[in-house]
Amino acid sequence: MVGTVEAVSSNAAYSFSKPNRADIRLLTGLGVEGDVHAGKTVRHRSRVARDPSQPNLRQVHLIHRELFDHVAEAGFTVRPGELGENVTTRGIDLLGLPVGTLLRLGDEAVVEVTGLRNPCHQIDGFATGLLKRVVGREPDGTLVRRAGIMGVVLADGTVRPGDRIVVELPDGPHRPLDRV
Repeated sequence: MVGTVEAVSSNAAYSFSKPNRADIRLLTGLGVEGDVHAGKTVRHRSRVARDPSQPNLRQVHLIHRELFDHVAEAGFTVRPGELGENVTTRGIDLLGLPVGTLLRLGDEAVVEVTGLRNPCHQIDGFATGLLKRVVGREPDGTLVRRAGIMGVVLADGTVRPGDRIVVELPDGPHRPLDRV
């Protein structure tokens, strides 16, 4: 499976959205260089409040561009970086990947998929009603999170819009993504 990096984003300050960049540098075991969420231990405020010594399984946030196309059908305009992601992808079913999938971004960077982003009420602060579009329920009542995936950096590298993303699935049996 191969996809493309559509945009890259980072922010040194806590903010819901992240400005687009010409490139970002991924650092092994830390995340995006200069991004507020980079670090070996958790950086998301809600997780820091619970236990600041937890390992950071949310070093890199990826969202599929196809989500923006989907919410546009309901009248929402969302551009890359506006939901706080670091990497906006195209052409990969991110939500269908199993835990442990490796994403090779560009020539060097490698991210291991750890789980799903757990979208919060801040999404409705960005656009009222959007949270209902990125969180839903299956007919059997199962909660569906569509706001992207999280990962940890296994290999340094610079990532730019237009870079290829090569997907390497882990050996089976595959474990489905859950929130991290």
